[in-house]
Amino acid sequence: MSRCDLIADTLTILRNAIMAKKKTAEVPYSKINETIFQILKQEKYIDDFKLMEYPAYKKGSQYQHKRIKVYLRYVNNRPAISNLKRISKPGLRVYAKKDKLPRVLRDYGIAIISTSQGIITNKEAREKGIGGEVLCYIW
Repeated sequence: MSRCDLIADTLTILRNAIMAKKKTAEVPYSKINETIFQILKQEKYIDDFKLMEYPAYKKGSQYQHKRIKVYLRYVNNRPAISNLKRISKPGLRVYAKKDKLPRVLRDYGIAIISTSQGIITNKEAREKGIGGEVLCYIW
């Protein structure tokens, strides 16, 4: 797992868990991941997520190892998430102005945008009239 792109790693873990028809997946904790999962829960792409704390790997260490347990959503034995795509990468950032925000599958999917007002969906960004970095597409 590469440490340079945590969002891409998270999307890959979710994609693999969905393809294996798992009920849950565990991903590394970060504030960005937590916000993305709040959006996915709000948009009904996942059932829930929960912060998990594990003891650190070093014996006697006082630090906790945090992960996020994601409860995947299935409707009629089909996953609510059919695909995930990373758009902006560390080597090539992708930005969208307020009047050029992406529409994912004619608004059947969502784009997650990092704006000056936080991480929000493309629909919210359109309503607020702001642009930002396009993190990923989910449909």
